[in-house]
Amino acid sequence: MNAPLFNQVGKIVASFDAEKARADFEILSRTVYGKPLVYLDSGASAQKPRVVLDTMRDFAQSEYANVHRGVHFLSAAATDRYEAARRTVQKFLNAAREDEIIFTKGGTEAINLVSYSYLAPTIQPGDEIVLSVMEHHSNIVPWHFLRERAGAVLKWVDVRDDGSLDIEALDAAITAKTKLVAVTHMSNVLGTVTPLKEIIARAHAKGVPVLADGCQSAVHDIVDVQALDVDFYAVTGHKLYGPTGIGALYAKRAHLKAMRPFNGGGEMIREVMKDRITYADAPARFEAGTPPIIETVGLATALDYLSSFDRAAVAAHEHDLLAYAREQVRQFNWLRVIGDAPGKGAILSFEADGMHAHDLATILDREGVAVRAGHHCAQVLMERFNVTSTSRASFALYNTRADVDALVAGLSKARGILS
Repeated sequence: MNAPLFNQVGKIVASFDAEKARADFEILSRTVYGKPLVYLDSGASAQKPRVVLDTMRDFAQSEYANVHRGVHFLSAAATDRYEAARRTVQKFLNAAREDEIIFTKGGTEAINLVSYSYLAPTIQPGDEIVLSVMEHHSNIVPWHFLRERAGAVLKWVDVRDDGSLDIEALDAAITAKTKLVAVTHMSNVLGTVTPLKEIIARAHAKGVPVLADGCQSAVHDIVDVQALDVDFYAVTGHKLYGPTGIGALYAKRAHLKAMRPFNGGGEMIREVMKDRITYADAPARFEAGTPPIIETVGLATALDYLSSFDRAAVAAHEHDLLAYAREQVRQFNWLRVIGDAPGKGAILSFEADGMHAHDLATILDREGVAVRAGHHCAQVLMERFNVTSTSRASFALYNTRADVDALVAGLSKARGILS
């Protein structure tokens, strides 16, 4: 049995109990179309536990004020909560310093910040950015901006037929012209977990920094940015059982000191005169304007909530769900699972013969089962597997085998309707 941990209120939490955790999410008790809700779209956005919603409401009702700018009681209290949230993210990612954590609107803005502030000032025509074909559009489009505007070259690393990354091909793609490797830590479509530590070591051996999209991986596994030695790591709150509109970028302090501001406005300056301006140090330099204060407090609570569980036990539970689902769908010879890389995360993507993904998802929806359908903001990967869209079931800590059974029953019904 896993050793017990203490949660944010000091209560001992034993080994993970999915049914008990499920009770923390009030939305899961509702029905849709007269059927119990089976939510299998957490890869897009996770549901929020009661403690996150309550904390955000309580903070707004009793402590809210703008941060960093006031000397009155509420402003000081709100500032304390805001900066405490930064320390919570620092601890969650095991960053060495709290000023290496930049609050953003989400993972997308975090990656765009690196593109604009770190790479754009020095990129030259012909300079290379190495990507994998399984990147989310958030980790593709910002680099296309540099291709369009500065003449950068995007170099693509393929995946094998099982969805695993070809690391030897990635290593070979890094040349003297490579300025950055930008790679997902866990694919939002395939669930593939990339060998990030090895990728970083190989890139660093050639003097190349690495950005990791951690929006999926940080939910399902413990992330240690110091042990990884990663240069940049992006996460988003709404997948981590927190609110939308808040995320974070981890960046090594040496990089942050050299990076230009992303947005201009209040808070990110040191001095503004008619003929000159000086900028604040990180993190303020990259947090212009009034931040999403309530959402930041909610993110900290969500991370505390997730950390209150034995993360290894949660991961084992999610992997059990994936293995169970994978075994159950073997009965359907008309269904093709896309991505079976060893050690993959709890995501099941599939296409069905003669059924468009949206039609299949619509029938599942009428059975109360919420899955994702489409290209999942990963059109390059869709092209690699010669599909236009897939259906995707993504599992979270609050899912159970009964949810998998509902999915399988829905698939069987859809086959009868659409075949």
